[in-house]
Amino acid sequence: MQTASPRILPGILLGLLLGSIHAAGSAQVELWLTNPDKSALFQRQSALLTFAETSSKHPTIEVDDTRTYQTIDGFGFTLTGGSATHIVRMEPVARAALLRELFATNGTNIGTSYLRLSIGASDLSERVFSYDDLPAGKTDPEMKKFDLGPDRADVIPVLKEILAINPAIKLLGSPWSAPTWMKTTNDTRGGSLRPEFHNAYAKYFVKYDQAMKAEGIRIDAVTVQNEPLHPGNNPSLFMPAQQQAAFIRQNLGPAFAAAKLDTRIICYDHNCDRPEYPLSILNDPETAKYVDGSAFHLYAGKIEVLTTVHDAHPDKNVYFTEEWVGAPGNLRKELTWHVRELIIGATRNWSRTVLEWNLASNPRLEPHTDRGGCDRCLGAVTTDGNKVTRNPAYYIIAHAARFVRPGSVRIASNTLPTLPNVAFKTSDGRHVLIVLNNSPERQTFNIRHRGKLVTSILDRDAVGTFVW
Repeated sequence: MQTASPRILPGILLGLLLGSIHAAGSAQVELWLTNPDKSALFQRQSALLTFAETSSKHPTIEVDDTRTYQTIDGFGFTLTGGSATHIVRMEPVARAALLRELFATNGTNIGTSYLRLSIGASDLSERVFSYDDLPAGKTDPEMKKFDLGPDRADVIPVLKEILAINPAIKLLGSPWSAPTWMKTTNDTRGGSLRPEFHNAYAKYFVKYDQAMKAEGIRIDAVTVQNEPLHPGNNPSLFMPAQQQAAFIRQNLGPAFAAAKLDTRIICYDHNCDRPEYPLSILNDPETAKYVDGSAFHLYAGKIEVLTTVHDAHPDKNVYFTEEWVGAPGNLRKELTWHVRELIIGATRNWSRTVLEWNLASNPRLEPHTDRGGCDRCLGAVTTDGNKVTRNPAYYIIAHAARFVRPGSVRIASNTLPTLPNVAFKTSDGRHVLIVLNNSPERQTFNIRHRGKLVTSILDRDAVGTFVW
């Protein structure tokens, strides 16, 4: 990591239909609203909007479902070891209620549909560990001592409860480091993978996939290394592009094929300022045949880089897999930036996922590792015993996850400077439009779809999800 309760509000004016006439057979539109002053927090508005054959002088967002782009895999968070520890320590009734709120799709639940997991410890674990830790001087190239270890106490039990709520949720595994005996430094922090252990590390990935499957947990995809160009984390591993390509081509790809795994391999998993890293991997046909696509963070660079990589290899997918919110959290600042750059920006640039970091923290922002762990990372929720506080990332993800379900397809909509937006069509034929008012004042605007118009209002920095 590089160092970023629904309520009913009667009488709210935002989102009311302005001057349109109800027409029989016209589509009605739900508006779910978040205002940065907290007067509405991912709240369904009581007034339904109705498309009508009318005209208006206001700026217009044109939604065109005849032009389609990428399929969406989901929106969600990273279930760090620390997140799982907080959740598993809640009393069963409180834990079940929180997990339903996060992962169920009915009522006002937010419908998280994709989770990232750390393969071994991340910097938000209580301690650093791998699944094959050995005494100094020992090695285990055949992975005979591989064990999921600490994950059995928190991550796995929480995942099983989540899967009971949403069996279709997709899971992405990312390692922060290889076991120390495989590394040039013999340390959890920094260092590189020693070439003589490339095969052993490929077996480590296979064992992880198989061990999780034995627990009833299917891993949809793995990234080869979290932030491979950032060796300052604890744990971390430096893996330049040339080494990652060789490891995929010679070891990881063949190992997955030999084990008949359908788990996808995703390269890079780092910032948008170094597109040459994933491009160098995808430009090599012998490596690219094992690679599903590339993953990105946005602590540096521009989100439009996802389109650069997509356009160079349109047969490969792009994913957005991490962005933090720093404590104590500022709803206006975080809501506007994350919705504009990620929920809207990443998906308009071909991403199939948007994942926030991390799911849960406690009031002291624990746990985190020493010598490099993030001590300012604010969870999407803060748990204090059984008490739950919802933070900016919760609302950021809710505006997409609840309605843009896996299998939805992004559709065309025009760009307006002060009304960033993105549109989707769901697998059951509904339309979803997410709009941010990115201007210093309240805006009235139109949505046009199939020749009909609906008019709405958003306050400054407010976010609306429109569903019809």
